[in-house]
Amino acid sequence: MKYEAVIGLEIHSELKTNTKIFCSCATSFGADQNTHVCPVCLGLPGVLPVVNKRVVEFAIKAGLALNCTINKFSKFDRKNYYYPDLPKNFQTSQFDLPIAEHGYVDIEVEGKTKRIRITRIHMEEDAGKLVHSGTTIKDSSSSNVDYNRTGVPLIEIVSEPDMHSPAEARAYMEKIKSILQYIDVSNCKMEEGNLRADVNVSLRPEGSEKLGTKVEMKNLNSFKVIEDALEYEIERQNEVLEDGGILVQETRTWDDGRGITLSMRSKEKAQDYRYMPEPDLVPIVTTDEQIEAYKKELPELPDARKARLVNEYGLPTYDAEIITSTRAMAEYFDAVVDAGADAKLASNWIMGELSKHLNANEMTIENSPVSAQNLASLIGLIGKGTISSKIAKTVFEEMWTSGDTPEKIVKDKGLVQITDTRAIEEIVDKAIADNPKAVADYPKSMGFLIGQVMKASKGKANPGLVNKMIKEKLG
Repeated sequence: MKYEAVIGLEIHSELKTNTKIFCSCATSFGADQNTHVCPVCLGLPGVLPVVNKRVVEFAIKAGLALNCTINKFSKFDRKNYYYPDLPKNFQTSQFDLPIAEHGYVDIEVEGKTKRIRITRIHMEEDAGKLVHSGTTIKDSSSSNVDYNRTGVPLIEIVSEPDMHSPAEARAYMEKIKSILQYIDVSNCKMEEGNLRADVNVSLRPEGSEKLGTKVEMKNLNSFKVIEDALEYEIERQNEVLEDGGILVQETRTWDDGRGITLSMRSKEKAQDYRYMPEPDLVPIVTTDEQIEAYKKELPELPDARKARLVNEYGLPTYDAEIITSTRAMAEYFDAVVDAGADAKLASNWIMGELSKHLNANEMTIENSPVSAQNLASLIGLIGKGTISSKIAKTVFEEMWTSGDTPEKIVKDKGLVQITDTRAIEEIVDKAIADNPKAVADYPKSMGFLIGQVMKASKGKANPGLVNKMIKEKLG
């Protein structure tokens, strides 16, 4: 029997606020343990929480960007459970009246567009973090608790089980990350836990509408891990079913070193969190005017921007996808084009030389030493014939290290392209005279002869004129 995977994601995204959701403690990452805490986030007796208005704003903007309906009346609830990193023994979250519901995003996998429905988005506080003495719980003799993360604001984005492959799950997570970064509500630094996902997966016979036994994998915090964990888990479940076994509803963890999932705990019965309305917080009432104001503050989102680059500039879809993968890169591209550069050449240079240098130096485009204006100027020099594409790469290297304008570098280094036909002809004649064997092998040797001319001119001869002259003399 053939089985179909059914996958849903619960994405947790920490919001980009300066302070926590219910107190004024800092949210910055990497501080000394238990230094960003106060009586409120530690849940000490007698304290009262106050909602961070910025959290509500960011949650509404996320809901709008993900095509959700914003609930004009929502409330916080207490989700009761015990864990060492939860000092209050309950988590302040949202249950039956979340901030946003019924959204969707479109993903593209293998050239096909698919819509993934979003069930809900709710606000909640993050838990603390256990710090083990060993590398894992099993080889640790002790565990301490760091409460710095307690109370950091989160939104949880819950999808419908609309995905059926690891590739779709990865594409969905990538799209969510891109949108959250575009609207600037989350840093989305997965390595810092800003963005992570609980992944639910089950198998069912192909053609069946009934869902199979669900397995949950907790806190997966990279695209590769999500894909790898799903590939393994789908294969594991398939083997159990083919062998006539019975799958157990459980929570599993991903062991990246061994490339396998391991059982953490059984979830045969639905967990009873005994939700109750949070008595210390008033409901959140949002007006149509507020929702409309937040909507107007949203930037051009990735799908709309990609469509504009394809329709307005004629960029290939692949180029447009790469350029719009982050808001910073898309804005850099727009700045280069606005400064007068050809859109396709701008795309080529950003995806080529610029990205190569950024990756080699582990830098983001926001910190590029080559400004958008200077890259546009470099592309302009190529278009005017002042320098060749080959020389442009040399100029770019100098721009990267010195920060100088391309015009200054070309002038100081004497890199202006030779376009004087008489000067080029002399070099071509010498190359022909010095290479009789290549002349005899013409036209197969065309590339070699052009290379000899470019070498003799130190790369400054206009390649188009060189090509034309050799053809006229030997063709």
